[in-house]
Amino acid sequence: MYQKEDCSAAEPRMAQQQNTAKPYVGRYWKELEDGRVLCELCPRYCHLADGQRGFCFVRQNIGGKIILTTYGRSSGFCIDPVEKKPLNHFYPGSSILSFGTAGCNLGCKFCQNWDISKSREFDRLTDQASPVQIALMAKAMGCVGVAFTYNDPVIFAEYAIDIAQECHQLGIKTVAVTAGYMTDKSRPEFYRHMDAANVDLKGFTQEFYRNVTLSSLQPVLDTLVYLKRETDVWFEITNLLIPEVNDSDKEIHEMSEWIARELGVDVPLHFTAFHPDFRMRDKPNTPPSTLTHARAIALSKGLRYVYTGNVHDSKGGSTYCHNCGGVLIERDWYQLGAYNLKDKNTCAHCGTVCPGHFDVRPGNWGPRRLPVHLADF
Repeated sequence: MYQKEDCSAAEPRMAQQQNTAKPYVGRYWKELEDGRVLCELCPRYCHLADGQRGFCFVRQNIGGKIILTTYGRSSGFCIDPVEKKPLNHFYPGSSILSFGTAGCNLGCKFCQNWDISKSREFDRLTDQASPVQIALMAKAMGCVGVAFTYNDPVIFAEYAIDIAQECHQLGIKTVAVTAGYMTDKSRPEFYRHMDAANVDLKGFTQEFYRNVTLSSLQPVLDTLVYLKRETDVWFEITNLLIPEVNDSDKEIHEMSEWIARELGVDVPLHFTAFHPDFRMRDKPNTPPSTLTHARAIALSKGLRYVYTGNVHDSKGGSTYCHNCGGVLIERDWYQLGAYNLKDKNTCAHCGTVCPGHFDVRPGNWGPRRLPVHLADF
């Protein structure tokens, strides 16, 4: 199941140590004539006086420079099935090392990782989580890759990029689980170092983004179009459906039509269930029928790979050939069943290609979730 990205069981052992590393000067900023600095990483364009932190809380003006205060520090590590990101067309059945830092550049009222994304307690972050150490840990544990998750990797872009470079030297993939809220200036370098991404398209109206996430829709759409047209990054989309907030037929129709038109019918789309959390506890859990209905709408618009998540729905979680309708990858929560891909990516029934990245055989990690500690490596 596509549950909350919880790393609480992977609490770092070194949480009470102080970070004595040299401050890391970030990129994507410039000096202003009035003495402040302008952060150009995300569309908030925070204007920061000396000592001020951006909306994300982790990028701070110190001495006229943007310092990334969480560089080299993590909120915990856990090995997950890659399907939990969720990515269904990226080495199915494989394990992936998940980690994040703290802070976020969005203000989602429904945030399901709010204890991390809204954290102001840096003492919960471990020290000495260097890019090399993280890459070596992923390699030692046999993971297909490292996923930047729990909080949005855009706000620790430089750290993520450095980790990605070390991972690639060891043949380890990198995955960004992100809201895609970034600028034209930061987008190219960030995605140049990513192998895959899951972009959280949280709704499809500007009103929803403004009122519920405290951000804007257009930069997210720009990121999705950029990924499709300018990169080779494999990406999938997640849409969390909140009852009576962003689950109307009209919005799902319009979103599905836009994806088909601008991104193509082969981009996988995941409709996932909401549960009350953070500052949106007045809404009920999303009924499974809502996800099934949304999936039917998206399929009717020509999208070929549409999934449901956060509910037990083997049909909605499995992959089907768009040509013959045969089961390609059967899933029950995160457990794989029948696997009918041959030659890595063709339907064993009719020979039609299934887009994505696949091995000759699927991984066998299953639904396990394994907290790990950097100190052990």
